[in-house]
Amino acid sequence: MLERATRTIKTAGLLLAAYFVLNIVLRIALPHSLELDEAEQSFFSQYLLAGYGPQPPFYNWMQYAVVSVTGMSIGALIVPKNILLFLCYLFYGLAGREALKDQALAAVGMLALITLPQVSFMAQQDLTHTTALLFASALFLYGFFRTLDRPDIGSYLLLGLATGIGLISKYNFALMPAAALIAILPDAEWRRRAFDWRMLAAITVALVIILPHAIWLRDNLAFASSDTLVKMAAGNEPAGIARAGKGLIAFVVAIIAFAALPVAIFAATFRRDFVRALSAGNRWTGMMERMMLASLAGIVLIVLFTGSTTVRERWLDPFLLVLPIYFLAKMQAAGIDLSAGLRRLRPVLPVLMACVLIALGLRVVGAGLFGVYSRPNVPMAGLSREMTRQAEPALVIASDTYIGGNIRLQFPDVPVVIPDFPAPGISAYAEAKGPVLVVWRGKKTATAADAVMPERFSSALATAGIAPQEIGSLSLPYYFGRQGDNFALGYAWVQPGTR
Repeated sequence: MLERATRTIKTAGLLLAAYFVLNIVLRIALPHSLELDEAEQSFFSQYLLAGYGPQPPFYNWMQYAVVSVTGMSIGALIVPKNILLFLCYLFYGLAGREALKDQALAAVGMLALITLPQVSFMAQQDLTHTTALLFASALFLYGFFRTLDRPDIGSYLLLGLATGIGLISKYNFALMPAAALIAILPDAEWRRRAFDWRMLAAITVALVIILPHAIWLRDNLAFASSDTLVKMAAGNEPAGIARAGKGLIAFVVAIIAFAALPVAIFAATFRRDFVRALSAGNRWTGMMERMMLASLAGIVLIVLFTGSTTVRERWLDPFLLVLPIYFLAKMQAAGIDLSAGLRRLRPVLPVLMACVLIALGLRVVGAGLFGVYSRPNVPMAGLSREMTRQAEPALVIASDTYIGGNIRLQFPDVPVVIPDFPAPGISAYAEAKGPVLVVWRGKKTATAADAVMPERFSSALATAGIAPQEIGSLSLPYYFGRQGDNFALGYAWVQPGTR
Protein backbone atom coordinates (compact mmCIF):
# COMPACT_ATOMS: atom_id res chain seq x y z
CA MET A 1 0.00 0.00 0.00
CA LEU A 2 2.77 2.43 0.94
CA GLU A 3 4.62 1.65 -2.28
CA ARG A 4 1.52 2.50 -4.29
CA ALA A 5 1.03 5.66 -2.20
CA THR A 6 4.46 6.99 -3.16
CA ARG A 7 4.04 6.57 -6.91
CA THR A 8 2.34 9.90 -7.60
CA ILE A 9 2.20 13.34 -6.09
CA LYS A 10 -1.56 12.99 -5.59
CA THR A 11 -1.50 9.76 -3.63
CA ALA A 12 1.55 10.81 -1.60
CA GLY A 13 -0.35 14.00 -0.83
CA LEU A 14 -3.24 11.98 0.56
CA LEU A 15 -0.84 10.11 2.83
CA LEU A 16 0.57 13.41 4.06
CA ALA A 17 -2.92 14.84 4.59
CA ALA A 18 -3.70 11.92 6.90
CA TYR A 19 -0.43 12.53 8.75
CA PHE A 20 -1.23 16.18 9.36
CA VAL A 21 -4.75 15.35 10.51
CA LEU A 22 -3.14 13.08 13.12
CA ASN A 23 -0.89 15.98 14.17
CA ILE A 24 -3.95 18.18 14.63
CA VAL A 25 -5.79 15.52 16.63
CA LEU A 26 -2.74 14.94 18.84
CA ARG A 27 -2.26 18.64 19.62
CA ILE A 28 -5.93 19.10 20.45
CA ALA A 29 -5.84 16.01 22.68
CA LEU A 30 -2.88 17.41 24.65
CA PRO A 31 -3.37 20.19 27.23
CA HIS A 32 -4.36 23.48 25.63
CA SER A 33 -1.66 25.55 27.30
CA LEU A 34 0.18 27.21 24.46
CA GLU A 35 3.70 26.97 23.16
CA LEU A 36 5.68 30.23 22.99
CA ASP A 37 4.91 30.98 19.32
CA GLU A 38 1.30 29.80 19.68
CA ALA A 39 0.81 32.22 22.58
CA GLU A 40 2.35 35.03 20.55
CA GLN A 41 -0.09 34.35 17.72
CA SER A 42 -3.00 34.16 20.17
CA PHE A 43 -2.04 37.56 21.57
CA PHE A 44 -1.27 39.32 18.27
CA SER A 45 -4.40 37.96 16.56
CA GLN A 46 -6.30 40.78 18.27
CA TYR A 47 -4.60 43.31 16.01
CA LEU A 48 -4.13 43.86 12.28
CA LEU A 49 -0.90 45.84 11.91
CA ALA A 50 1.72 46.45 9.24
CA GLY A 51 4.41 45.21 11.63
CA TYR A 52 4.47 43.51 15.01
CA GLY A 53 8.10 43.52 16.03
CA PRO A 54 11.20 41.50 15.15
CA GLN A 55 9.31 39.07 12.87
CA PRO A 56 7.66 39.91 9.53
CA PRO A 57 3.85 39.84 9.58
CA PHE A 58 2.71 37.17 7.09
CA TYR A 59 1.86 34.55 9.70
CA ASN A 60 0.27 37.18 11.95
CA TRP A 61 -1.94 38.36 9.08
CA MET A 62 -2.99 34.81 8.32
CA GLN A 63 -3.74 34.11 11.99
CA TYR A 64 -5.70 37.36 12.34
CA ALA A 65 -7.84 36.42 9.33
CA VAL A 66 -8.56 32.94 10.72
CA VAL A 67 -9.44 34.15 14.21
CA SER A 68 -11.63 36.92 12.80
CA VAL A 69 -13.73 34.24 11.09
CA THR A 70 -13.64 31.37 13.58
CA GLY A 71 -12.96 33.06 16.90
CA MET A 72 -10.10 32.17 19.22
CA SER A 73 -9.61 28.47 20.00
CA ILE A 74 -6.84 25.91 20.01
CA GLY A 75 -8.10 24.70 16.63
CA ALA A 76 -7.82 28.21 15.18
CA LEU A 77 -4.13 28.14 16.11
CA ILE A 78 -3.30 24.56 15.12
CA VAL A 79 -5.24 23.90 11.91
CA PRO A 80 -3.84 26.80 9.81
CA LYS A 81 -0.29 25.88 10.78
CA ASN A 82 -0.75 22.27 9.69
CA ILE A 83 -2.35 23.40 6.44
CA LEU A 84 0.73 25.55 5.72
CA LEU A 85 3.01 22.61 6.47
CA PHE A 86 0.98 20.34 4.23
CA LEU A 87 1.19 22.90 1.43
CA CYS A 88 4.95 23.09 2.00
CA TYR A 89 5.23 19.36 1.28
CA LEU A 90 2.82 19.58 -1.65
CA PHE A 91 4.62 22.43 -3.44
CA TYR A 92 7.92 20.73 -2.70
CA GLY A 93 6.65 17.66 -4.53
CA LEU A 94 5.57 19.81 -7.46
CA ALA A 95 9.03 21.40 -7.51
CA GLY A 96 10.54 17.92 -7.54
CA ARG A 97 8.35 16.99 -10.50
CA GLU A 98 9.77 19.92 -12.47
CA ALA A 99 13.38 19.02 -11.69
CA LEU A 100 13.17 15.23 -11.76
CA LYS A 101 10.61 14.77 -14.58
CA ASP A 102 9.40 11.66 -12.74
CA GLN A 103 6.17 11.43 -10.74
CA ALA A 104 7.39 8.55 -8.57
CA LEU A 105 10.67 10.24 -7.66
CA ALA A 106 8.91 13.55 -7.03
CA ALA A 107 6.49 11.79 -4.67
CA VAL A 108 9.38 10.18 -2.80
CA GLY A 109 11.15 13.54 -2.61
CA MET A 110 8.01 15.14 -1.19
CA LEU A 111 7.72 12.52 1.54
CA ALA A 112 11.47 12.68 2.16
CA LEU A 113 11.07 16.18 3.59
CA ILE A 114 10.21 14.30 6.78
CA THR A 115 13.94 13.48 7.03
CA LEU A 116 14.71 17.15 7.75
CA PRO A 117 14.21 17.61 11.53
CA GLN A 118 13.64 21.33 11.16
CA VAL A 119 10.70 20.60 8.86
CA SER A 120 9.28 17.49 10.50
CA PHE A 121 9.73 17.93 14.26
CA MET A 122 10.76 21.49 15.09
CA ALA A 123 8.06 23.12 12.97
CA GLN A 124 5.39 20.94 14.60
CA GLN A 125 6.73 21.56 18.08
CA ASP A 126 6.29 25.31 18.11
CA LEU A 127 7.57 27.45 15.24
CA THR A 128 5.12 29.69 13.38
CA HIS A 129 7.09 32.24 11.35
CA THR A 130 9.49 29.46 10.35
CA THR A 131 6.48 27.43 9.20
CA ALA A 132 5.51 30.33 6.93
CA LEU A 133 9.11 30.45 5.69
CA LEU A 134 9.07 26.74 4.85
CA PHE A 135 5.83 27.16 2.93
CA ALA A 136 7.17 30.18 1.04
CA SER A 137 10.47 28.41 0.28
CA ALA A 138 8.73 25.33 -1.16
CA LEU A 139 6.41 27.57 -3.19
CA PHE A 140 9.44 29.53 -4.43
CA LEU A 141 11.24 26.34 -5.50
CA TYR A 142 8.17 25.28 -7.44
CA GLY A 143 7.76 28.68 -9.09
CA PHE A 144 11.49 28.94 -9.82
CA PHE A 145 11.86 25.43 -11.28
CA ARG A 146 8.66 25.84 -13.29
CA THR A 147 9.90 29.15 -14.68
CA LEU A 148 13.13 27.49 -15.79
CA ASP A 149 11.27 24.61 -17.43
CA ARG A 150 8.04 26.26 -18.64
CA PRO A 151 8.44 30.05 -18.69
CA ASP A 152 4.84 31.18 -19.10
CA ILE A 153 3.19 34.15 -17.40
CA GLY A 154 1.70 31.86 -14.76
CA SER A 155 5.11 30.63 -13.63
CA TYR A 156 6.43 34.20 -13.33
CA LEU A 157 3.39 35.30 -11.32
CA LEU A 158 3.86 32.28 -9.06
CA LEU A 159 7.49 33.23 -8.61
CA GLY A 160 6.51 36.77 -7.63
CA LEU A 161 3.84 35.50 -5.23
CA ALA A 162 6.32 33.18 -3.50
CA THR A 163 8.94 35.92 -3.28
CA GLY A 164 6.52 38.39 -1.75
CA ILE A 165 5.22 35.88 0.80
CA GLY A 166 8.76 34.79 1.64
CA LEU A 167 9.99 38.32 2.27
CA ILE A 168 7.18 38.97 4.78
CA SER A 169 7.61 35.54 6.40
CA LYS A 170 11.25 35.72 7.48
CA TYR A 171 13.87 38.31 6.59
CA ASN A 172 16.54 35.72 5.77
CA PHE A 173 14.40 34.62 2.80
CA ALA A 174 15.84 37.63 0.93
CA LEU A 175 18.93 35.56 0.17
CA MET A 176 16.92 32.93 -1.69
CA PRO A 177 15.92 34.87 -4.85
CA ALA A 178 19.40 36.41 -4.97
CA ALA A 179 20.97 32.94 -4.81
CA ALA A 180 18.54 31.66 -7.45
CA LEU A 181 19.61 34.44 -9.81
CA ILE A 182 23.30 33.65 -9.24
CA ALA A 183 22.61 29.95 -9.83
CA ILE A 184 21.21 30.43 -13.34
CA LEU A 185 23.73 32.98 -14.62
CA PRO A 186 26.20 30.40 -16.05
CA ASP A 187 23.45 28.79 -18.16
CA ALA A 188 22.75 30.88 -21.28
CA GLU A 189 19.18 29.65 -21.79
CA TRP A 190 18.18 29.97 -18.16
CA ARG A 191 19.91 33.34 -17.88
CA ARG A 192 17.43 34.72 -20.39
CA ARG A 193 14.61 33.86 -17.96
CA ALA A 194 15.90 36.56 -15.61
CA PHE A 195 15.71 39.24 -18.32
CA ASP A 196 12.35 38.22 -19.73
CA TRP A 197 9.75 41.02 -19.70
CA ARG A 198 7.50 38.80 -17.59
CA MET A 199 9.97 39.17 -14.75
CA LEU A 200 8.50 42.67 -14.32
CA ALA A 201 5.15 41.06 -13.55
CA ALA A 202 6.80 38.86 -10.91
CA ILE A 203 8.54 41.86 -9.34
CA THR A 204 5.28 43.83 -9.33
CA VAL A 205 3.41 41.04 -7.53
CA ALA A 206 6.18 40.75 -4.92
CA LEU A 207 6.26 44.52 -4.35
CA VAL A 208 2.49 44.74 -3.88
CA ILE A 209 2.66 42.02 -1.23
CA ILE A 210 5.55 43.50 0.73
CA LEU A 211 4.67 47.20 0.37
CA PRO A 212 2.61 47.67 3.58
CA HIS A 213 5.28 46.05 5.72
CA ALA A 214 8.11 47.76 3.82
CA ILE A 215 6.63 51.17 4.65
CA TRP A 216 6.38 50.18 8.32
CA LEU A 217 9.90 48.72 8.28
CA ARG A 218 11.37 51.95 6.97
CA ASP A 219 10.42 53.68 10.24
CA ASN A 220 10.98 50.71 12.56
CA LEU A 221 14.16 49.09 11.27
CA ALA A 222 16.01 49.19 14.58
CA PHE A 223 13.03 47.69 16.41
CA ALA A 224 12.55 44.97 13.80
CA SER A 225 16.22 43.92 13.83
CA SER A 226 16.83 44.13 17.57
CA ASP A 227 15.78 40.58 18.47
CA THR A 228 17.82 38.98 15.67
CA LEU A 229 20.90 40.98 16.59
CA VAL A 230 20.56 39.92 20.23
CA LYS A 231 20.33 36.25 19.19
CA MET A 232 23.38 36.62 16.96
CA ALA A 233 25.34 38.72 19.46
CA ALA A 234 28.81 37.66 20.47
CA GLY A 235 28.44 38.63 24.10
CA ASN A 236 31.55 40.20 25.60
CA GLU A 237 34.01 38.59 23.21
CA PRO A 238 36.27 41.15 21.51
CA ALA A 239 36.06 41.53 17.76
CA GLY A 240 38.72 39.73 15.80
CA ILE A 241 39.79 36.39 14.40
CA ALA A 242 38.68 34.43 17.46
CA ARG A 243 35.14 35.71 17.27
CA ALA A 244 34.97 35.21 13.50
CA GLY A 245 36.31 31.69 13.91
CA LYS A 246 33.70 30.90 16.56
CA GLY A 247 30.96 32.17 14.25
CA LEU A 248 32.21 30.07 11.34
CA ILE A 249 32.40 26.98 13.54
CA ALA A 250 28.79 27.60 14.63
CA PHE A 251 27.86 27.90 10.95
CA VAL A 252 29.50 24.56 10.06
CA VAL A 253 27.87 22.87 13.06
CA ALA A 254 24.47 24.21 11.98
CA ILE A 255 24.96 22.77 8.47
CA ILE A 256 25.92 19.38 9.89
CA ALA A 257 22.98 19.38 12.31
CA PHE A 258 20.59 20.30 9.49
CA ALA A 259 21.86 17.81 6.91
CA ALA A 260 23.09 14.87 9.01
CA LEU A 261 19.83 12.92 9.21
CA PRO A 262 18.82 13.12 5.51
CA VAL A 263 22.38 12.29 4.44
CA ALA A 264 22.46 9.31 6.82
CA ILE A 265 19.07 8.02 5.65
CA PHE A 266 19.84 8.36 1.95
CA ALA A 267 23.26 6.79 2.44
CA ALA A 268 21.79 3.88 4.42
CA THR A 269 19.00 3.17 1.95
CA PHE A 270 20.82 3.74 -1.36
CA ARG A 271 24.22 2.57 -0.05
CA ARG A 272 26.98 2.56 -2.68
CA ASP A 273 24.66 4.10 -5.26
CA PHE A 274 24.42 7.23 -3.11
CA VAL A 275 28.22 7.54 -2.89
CA ARG A 276 28.62 6.90 -6.63
CA ALA A 277 26.05 9.55 -7.42
CA LEU A 278 27.93 12.28 -5.58
CA SER A 279 30.31 12.66 -8.53
CA ALA A 280 27.49 12.69 -11.12
CA GLY A 281 25.52 15.69 -12.20
CA ASN A 282 23.50 17.45 -14.84
CA ARG A 283 22.11 20.86 -15.59
CA TRP A 284 19.64 20.72 -12.70
CA THR A 285 22.01 19.44 -10.04
CA GLY A 286 24.59 22.06 -11.04
CA MET A 287 22.00 24.79 -10.65
CA MET A 288 20.93 23.49 -7.21
CA GLU A 289 24.57 23.29 -6.09
CA ARG A 290 25.22 26.89 -7.11
CA MET A 291 22.01 27.98 -5.40
CA MET A 292 22.93 26.30 -2.10
CA LEU A 293 26.53 27.53 -2.22
CA ALA A 294 25.49 31.12 -2.99
CA SER A 295 23.02 31.07 -0.10
CA LEU A 296 25.52 29.64 2.35
CA ALA A 297 28.15 32.14 1.18
CA GLY A 298 25.64 34.88 1.99
CA ILE A 299 25.23 33.47 5.51
CA VAL A 300 29.02 33.44 5.94
CA LEU A 301 29.23 37.10 4.96
CA ILE A 302 26.47 37.96 7.44
CA VAL A 303 28.27 36.05 10.20
CA LEU A 304 31.54 37.87 9.48
CA PHE A 305 29.93 41.28 8.99
CA THR A 306 27.82 41.16 12.17
CA GLY A 307 30.40 39.38 14.31
CA SER A 308 27.84 36.70 15.10
CA THR A 309 28.86 33.63 17.08
CA THR A 310 25.43 31.99 16.83
CA VAL A 311 23.93 30.29 13.77
CA ARG A 312 20.77 28.27 14.31
CA GLU A 313 19.83 25.37 12.10
CA ARG A 314 16.44 26.83 11.23
CA TRP A 315 18.14 29.88 9.72
CA LEU A 316 19.29 27.51 6.95
CA ASP A 317 15.76 26.27 6.16
CA PRO A 318 15.19 28.05 2.83
CA PHE A 319 18.70 27.33 1.57
CA LEU A 320 19.03 23.60 2.29
CA LEU A 321 15.38 22.65 1.89
CA VAL A 322 16.19 21.40 -1.61
CA LEU A 323 18.44 18.59 -0.31
CA PRO A 324 16.08 15.59 -0.84
CA ILE A 325 15.33 16.68 -4.43
CA TYR A 326 19.04 17.29 -4.97
CA PHE A 327 20.00 13.80 -3.76
CA LEU A 328 17.43 12.16 -6.01
CA ALA A 329 18.49 14.31 -8.96
CA LYS A 330 22.14 13.31 -8.42
CA MET A 331 21.29 9.62 -8.45
CA GLN A 332 19.05 10.08 -11.46
CA ALA A 333 21.88 11.87 -13.29
CA ALA A 334 24.20 8.96 -12.52
CA GLY A 335 21.86 6.63 -14.40
CA ILE A 336 21.47 4.40 -11.35
CA ASP A 337 18.64 1.89 -11.03
CA LEU A 338 16.93 3.33 -7.96
CA SER A 339 14.36 0.59 -7.45
CA ALA A 340 16.24 -1.26 -4.70
CA GLY A 341 17.07 1.94 -2.81
CA LEU A 342 13.51 3.20 -3.07
CA ARG A 343 12.20 -0.09 -1.68
CA ARG A 344 14.45 0.40 1.35
CA LEU A 345 13.61 4.11 1.71
CA ARG A 346 9.82 3.86 1.54
CA PRO A 347 9.29 2.04 4.86
CA VAL A 348 11.60 4.50 6.62
CA LEU A 349 9.38 7.50 5.85
CA PRO A 350 6.21 6.41 7.71
CA VAL A 351 8.41 5.26 10.60
CA LEU A 352 9.80 8.80 10.82
CA MET A 353 6.25 10.18 10.74
CA ALA A 354 5.30 7.90 13.62
CA CYS A 355 8.44 8.92 15.52
CA VAL A 356 7.52 12.60 15.18
CA LEU A 357 4.00 11.98 16.51
CA ILE A 358 5.30 9.86 19.41
CA ALA A 359 7.99 12.42 20.31
CA LEU A 360 5.49 15.28 20.27
CA GLY A 361 3.20 13.37 22.59
CA LEU A 362 5.86 12.01 24.96
CA ARG A 363 7.52 15.39 25.53
CA VAL A 364 4.26 16.44 27.22
CA VAL A 365 2.80 13.22 28.65
CA GLY A 366 6.19 11.93 29.79
CA ALA A 367 7.51 15.23 31.16
CA GLY A 368 7.12 14.12 34.76
CA LEU A 369 9.50 11.19 34.28
CA PHE A 370 12.41 13.57 33.77
CA GLY A 371 11.15 16.70 35.49
CA VAL A 372 11.62 18.66 32.26
CA TYR A 373 8.40 20.41 31.30
CA SER A 374 7.30 21.87 28.00
CA ARG A 375 4.90 24.76 27.80
CA PRO A 376 1.79 22.61 27.21
CA ASN A 377 2.45 21.18 30.69
CA VAL A 378 1.77 24.58 32.26
CA PRO A 379 -1.63 24.50 34.07
CA MET A 380 -2.82 27.72 32.47
CA ALA A 381 -6.53 26.79 32.42
CA GLY A 382 -6.55 26.05 36.14
CA LEU A 383 -4.61 29.19 37.01
CA SER A 384 -6.96 31.34 34.94
CA ARG A 385 -9.97 29.73 36.55
CA GLU A 386 -8.64 30.31 40.08
CA MET A 387 -7.72 33.95 39.44
CA THR A 388 -11.19 34.78 38.13
CA ARG A 389 -13.42 32.88 40.57
CA GLN A 390 -14.90 36.12 41.90
CA ALA A 391 -15.28 38.04 38.65
CA GLU A 392 -14.38 38.09 34.96
CA PRO A 393 -12.06 40.92 33.98
CA ALA A 394 -12.97 43.62 31.49
CA LEU A 395 -9.31 43.85 30.54
CA VAL A 396 -6.18 41.76 31.16
CA ILE A 397 -2.73 43.34 31.31
CA ALA A 398 -0.10 40.60 31.02
CA SER A 399 3.63 40.77 31.61
CA ASP A 400 4.51 39.26 28.21
CA THR A 401 3.00 37.71 25.09
CA TYR A 402 3.31 34.18 26.49
CA ILE A 403 1.12 34.94 29.50
CA GLY A 404 -1.11 37.25 27.46
CA GLY A 405 -1.68 34.74 24.67
CA ASN A 406 -2.57 31.96 27.09
CA ILE A 407 -4.97 34.20 28.99
CA ARG A 408 -6.61 35.23 25.71
CA LEU A 409 -7.21 31.57 24.84
CA GLN A 410 -8.99 31.14 28.19
CA PHE A 411 -11.00 34.38 27.83
CA PRO A 412 -11.34 34.94 24.07
CA ASP A 413 -13.81 37.81 24.47
CA VAL A 414 -11.64 39.79 26.90
CA PRO A 415 -9.06 42.21 25.43
CA VAL A 416 -5.48 41.50 26.49
CA VAL A 417 -2.59 43.96 26.37
CA ILE A 418 1.01 43.98 27.55
CA PRO A 419 2.97 47.02 28.76
CA ASP A 420 3.52 49.44 25.87
CA PHE A 421 1.58 47.29 23.39
CA PRO A 422 -0.56 48.04 21.46
CA ALA A 423 -0.13 51.61 22.79
CA PRO A 424 2.55 53.13 25.02
CA GLY A 425 1.81 54.43 28.46
CA ILE A 426 -0.77 53.41 31.06
CA SER A 427 -3.97 54.46 29.31
CA ALA A 428 -5.26 50.89 29.38
CA TYR A 429 -5.80 51.06 33.14
CA ALA A 430 -7.95 54.14 32.92
CA GLU A 431 -9.89 53.21 29.79
CA ALA A 432 -11.15 49.81 30.95
CA LYS A 433 -14.92 49.53 31.47
CA GLY A 434 -14.64 47.26 34.47
CA PRO A 435 -12.15 45.45 36.69
CA VAL A 436 -8.65 44.99 35.30
CA LEU A 437 -6.64 41.82 35.94
CA VAL A 438 -2.87 42.27 35.94
CA VAL A 439 -0.91 39.00 35.52
CA TRP A 440 2.78 38.16 35.67
CA ARG A 441 5.02 35.14 36.13
CA GLY A 442 5.37 34.16 39.76
CA LYS A 443 7.63 32.01 41.89
CA LYS A 444 7.10 28.30 42.48
CA THR A 445 6.33 28.78 46.16
CA ALA A 446 3.53 31.29 45.52
CA THR A 447 3.29 32.30 49.18
CA ALA A 448 1.75 35.56 50.25
CA ALA A 449 5.22 37.02 50.62
CA ASP A 450 5.92 36.22 46.98
CA ALA A 451 2.89 38.16 45.72
CA VAL A 452 4.92 41.20 44.73
CA MET A 453 3.86 43.19 41.69
CA PRO A 454 6.65 43.86 39.18
CA GLU A 455 8.01 47.35 39.36
CA ARG A 456 6.86 48.35 35.87
CA PHE A 457 3.25 47.64 36.87
CA SER A 458 3.42 49.19 40.33
CA SER A 459 5.16 52.31 39.01
CA ALA A 460 2.54 52.77 36.29
CA LEU A 461 -0.27 52.43 38.83
CA ALA A 462 1.43 54.80 41.25
CA THR A 463 1.93 57.36 38.50
CA ALA A 464 -1.75 57.12 37.65
CA GLY A 465 -2.68 57.33 41.30
CA ILE A 466 -4.45 53.95 41.18
CA ALA A 467 -4.27 51.48 44.07
CA PRO A 468 -4.65 47.74 43.40
CA GLN A 469 -7.54 46.20 45.33
CA GLU A 470 -6.01 42.75 45.66
CA ILE A 471 -2.58 41.26 45.05
CA GLY A 472 -2.14 37.51 45.08
CA SER A 473 -0.13 34.56 43.82
CA LEU A 474 -1.19 31.11 42.65
CA SER A 475 0.77 27.91 42.13
CA LEU A 476 -0.59 24.72 40.56
CA PRO A 477 1.04 21.40 39.56
CA TYR A 478 2.18 20.92 35.97
CA TYR A 479 0.05 18.67 33.81
CA PHE A 480 1.62 15.18 33.92
CA GLY A 481 4.14 16.53 36.42
CA ARG A 482 5.83 15.13 39.49
CA GLN A 483 4.54 15.97 42.93
CA GLY A 484 5.87 19.32 44.07
CA ASP A 485 6.63 20.60 40.55
CA ASN A 486 4.45 23.67 40.14
CA PHE A 487 4.03 26.69 37.92
CA ALA A 488 2.98 30.00 39.46
CA LEU A 489 1.45 33.29 38.42
CA GLY A 490 1.20 36.53 40.32
CA TYR A 491 -1.86 38.68 39.82
CA ALA A 492 -3.57 41.86 40.94
CA TRP A 493 -7.06 43.25 40.55
CA VAL A 494 -7.36 46.93 39.72
CA GLN A 495 -10.56 48.95 39.60
CA PRO A 496 -10.35 51.95 37.24
CA GLY A 497 -11.00 55.15 39.10
CA THR A 498 -9.86 53.72 42.44
CA ARG A 499 -7.41 56.12 44.09
